[in-house]
Amino acid sequence: MLLRDKIVVVTGGAGLLGRDFCKMIIENGGTAIVAEYNIALAEEFKREINNDQLIIEKVNITSKKSLKVLIDNVHQKFGKIDAIVNSAYPRNKNYGKHFFDVEYDDFCDNLGMNLGGYFLSSQLFAKYFYKQGFGNIVNMSSIYGVVAPRFEIYKDTSMTTPVEYVAIKSGLLHLTKYMAKYFKNKNIRVNAVSLGGLKDQQPESFLKAYQDFCMNKGMLEAKDISGTLLYLLSDLSKYVNGQNIVVDDGFSL
Repeated sequence: MLLRDKIVVVTGGAGLLGRDFCKMIIENGGTAIVAEYNIALAEEFKREINNDQLIIEKVNITSKKSLKVLIDNVHQKFGKIDAIVNSAYPRNKNYGKHFFDVEYDDFCDNLGMNLGGYFLSSQLFAKYFYKQGFGNIVNMSSIYGVVAPRFEIYKDTSMTTPVEYVAIKSGLLHLTKYMAKYFKNKNIRVNAVSLGGLKDQQPESFLKAYQDFCMNKGMLEAKDISGTLLYLLSDLSKYVNGQNIVVDDGFSL
């Protein structure tokens, strides 16, 4: 029960990662706030879990007004917020194209929504944490924020690593360090997790090529990341600040 009585907001809480994060928070004694843009998906998740420690709140991480309403609602219900996990993944309909097919407007739009949304969420929650006297921010980054993409694993597939993705995730890592230093002496921790690829119905040829770079499992599942998040949300990592923890089964070695 490492998160007993902790109130943790998870943006994108009904998504592929967010669901396991919220389950882990509840299993360890905390309350998980599913901060989600897709309310229908969140309600489906709520029915599946059927636990009073799972609370749904609608949010658009690119809207200051929406984030302020989220913070106010959670504060009114619980009187505090212990942490925010930035794991939302907003993107437009043109996201995921190959490098030469990406339009400048789409590039800017996706960076604004994703990296900009993480900035805005962190900024507003940090203001709340300043007044509260403590807080914890955990950002979900990626191995492709750490190393260059291995384009060879996409051979004979329609897949690629979007250029927006690497710009977002590498920028997020430095934003994490920036905030950790900026909040010095404010009792606010900021850390990141850079995860490897998540298994999500990719072609078998890709899975095999990916696994050849790994040490054991290959592509991960969301639950494989949850233990690291538990550590960062708990008091076990009380003096871990401004760090990036890589969880990728050795892919980036």
